[in-house]
Amino acid sequence: MSGHGFHVHGPHDHELEHAAHSNDDFSSRIAVMTAIMATVGALFGYEGGATQNDAAMFKNESAIKKTEASNQWNFYQSKSNKQNLAELAMVLPGADAEKYRSEVSRYKSEKEEIKKKAEALEEDSKEWEHRSEAALHQHHRWAQAMTAVQIAISLAAITLLTKKKWLQYGSYGVAGVGAILAGLAWFHI
Repeated sequence: MSGHGFHVHGPHDHELEHAAHSNDDFSSRIAVMTAIMATVGALFGYEGGATQNDAAMFKNESAIKKTEASNQWNFYQSKSNKQNLAELAMVLPGADAEKYRSEVSRYKSEKEEIKKKAEALEEDSKEWEHRSEAALHQHHRWAQAMTAVQIAISLAAITLLTKKKWLQYGSYGVAGVGAILAGLAWFHI
């Protein structure tokens, strides 16, 4: 935290500063690797955010298509009601049966077009929903990759403090897992 000339640093920040000013190869390698992992992690975070936004936009488009389909089905229902009334009017005494017969025929043909449009909109909605689910899956992969890189960075900080070689390899291993997860995200697996 910094403010008005007052600075507070974590222990790993202190170690990184000393590593930068010394000839300690171990600390220098860890410091460079930490910087690389932080950069890669930032890229993974960006990709994760982008795919999350895509998933939300696709979900929104799916909802819009569902609403449009619902509107078409409501329009279809109103045509059905008008058709039913025309069919009823045909059998009323003194009514112009031919006029109502032509209206029934017109409503039937109008309903067919409305039905096709509603079904097409429902299919569009399903396609957008599928795209949203795929983008959300990809987002989860990017988030997993980012989490692995963050853990690797934390292990690197502990490695600097303890100077344990096995922690260094552990940090690299977890970073490798993050890279594999990022590859899965990149290839939509």
